[in-house]
Amino acid sequence: MADGEILGRIDGLIAEEHELRSRSVGVGLNGDDQSRLTQVEQELDQCWDLLRQRRAKTEFHENPEEAKVRSVGEVEGYRQ
Repeated sequence: MADGEILGRIDGLIAEEHELRSRSVGVGLNGDDQSRLTQVEQELDQCWDLLRQRRAKTEFHENPEEAKVRSVGEVEGYRQ
């Protein structure tokens, strides 16, 4: 997946996240919507991680196509 495709996916996920969060104001989300919000947040983290990997590989003259999507557990487990 090219950087532009990843960024497009990120844009779509951000729009969906904003829509879900706007629906949650006041009444909260039902179980399905809450589950979807969690999935969207996790997929966003994976997309950002993949993009960072690709950019780092490019910076260090490696093949960005070798970057791989990491598991949710791995991405979510990073220390800030």
